[in-house]
Amino acid sequence: MSLFKGQGDLDLTEGGIVKPLLYLSLPIVVTNLMQTAYNLADTFWLGQYSTEALAAISFAFPMVFLLISLGMGLSVAGSVLVAQHTGADEPKQAEYAASQTVSWAVLASMLLGALGYPFVRPFMDLLGASPDVLPGATAYMQVVALGLPFMFGFFVFISLMRGAGDTITPMLVMFGTVVINVILDPFLINGWTLLADAPLVGTVAFPELGIEGAAYATVFSRSLAMLVGVAIMLSGSRGIQIHLADLRPDVSYLKKMLAIGVPASIEGTGRALSVNLLLVVVGAFSTPVVAAFGIGTRVFSVIFLPAIAVARGVETMTGQNVGAGKPDRAQQANYVAAKGLFVVLFSVGVLIYLFPEPIVAAFTNDAAVVDEGTTFLRYVALSFGFIGIMRAFSGGFRGAGKTMIAAAISIATLGGIRLPIAVVLAETALEQNGIWIAFAVSNVAGAVIAWLWFRRGTWRDGGVRGASGQEADDHETPPASDGSAAGSD
Repeated sequence: MSLFKGQGDLDLTEGGIVKPLLYLSLPIVVTNLMQTAYNLADTFWLGQYSTEALAAISFAFPMVFLLISLGMGLSVAGSVLVAQHTGADEPKQAEYAASQTVSWAVLASMLLGALGYPFVRPFMDLLGASPDVLPGATAYMQVVALGLPFMFGFFVFISLMRGAGDTITPMLVMFGTVVINVILDPFLINGWTLLADAPLVGTVAFPELGIEGAAYATVFSRSLAMLVGVAIMLSGSRGIQIHLADLRPDVSYLKKMLAIGVPASIEGTGRALSVNLLLVVVGAFSTPVVAAFGIGTRVFSVIFLPAIAVARGVETMTGQNVGAGKPDRAQQANYVAAKGLFVVLFSVGVLIYLFPEPIVAAFTNDAAVVDEGTTFLRYVALSFGFIGIMRAFSGGFRGAGKTMIAAAISIATLGGIRLPIAVVLAETALEQNGIWIAFAVSNVAGAVIAWLWFRRGTWRDGGVRGASGQEADDHETPPASDGSAAGSD
């Protein structure tokens, strides 16, 4: 059996649930873990560099998330369309959807980067970055804004391959680029001067760039990942294939993608904005509190990898089974994922609750930051299991094309519950502990909301394929469509 399974090797619409879900999810866990390694490497080396640099990246990461979230809707739309066409055994439509996704995603990310660049410093200032943190955060984000098309391009590659049922290829591509990033980080952040051979003594191999160096390392590494990903899709040797003739932007097809993708962008943007607004609240406290917040959110990004990965697996299984006309099987996959994730993440949360200090201390030797980060983790850890429930059902909504429901759950949880509670409690005697409490409360509430909404069953009519199911005659012709979109409830 081939190591690389695509739609021809792995049938997500027949047989058991657990095995294909794990097959999809485990490589995504590894891929996301390696993707998170970019952030963790930056956090680690910048934490050794200075506390100000660590605080600066705490402000920069949410803006990175915001820019990517604004454009992520297209990748979600592409993944959903590829999955549903694949489930319906419509390869030509799936390939056309993938090709159009690549074209429009590149154009959108170029536009976002160009528009975002001049507003980086005012945005960081608006978030409350202090004078000693603002220059570093601005320098980091300006480099990222210019490299956004390359960074976003690889996310699109991952989404399209996942929609086709191949999660292993992106994992292997990611591995090589993570290694490059981890190697470059310390040299570009701290600089490196040659000392060995007499003729080269004092020669600067890498200048000391500080936080800006971390940005260069990340953009360069992800650029390589994008180029490799595009080459793989053009060859058609793994997962999904794109065609040069189909890359010409099709405005009529963009409308179909936006019907699915705009709510997904709203979901991602809502998450990013809530984090940015939360930073305004956190920024009112001392630099150690801001740094602890940055470390805590980076730790969460690792702990929640199983939830994010399984949610992506559920998204693909739901999409392919809805496309194949098997909503009951899709529902079963959602419940299996939600139960499994709750058990796994709650268990991890118990361990974090018992031993938080060594985790925080791995990123910094500042005693004040370690103390505050330890408190942050203890307040939130026991709510980790509920994140798994919310993520699983949200993945099901997206796979069914009901991206507006997933967006509504995210916005209600983060913007309607977490942020207001944090704002109110931060003004009481609880101070920053009120912010940590808001995380725990919103995690539990989000799980309850997602579960109750999924039980309504309104996602079952979420097919976004063409009603006729007719295949396109050639790659230049868009897949047949009735013009409907199931992006809302």
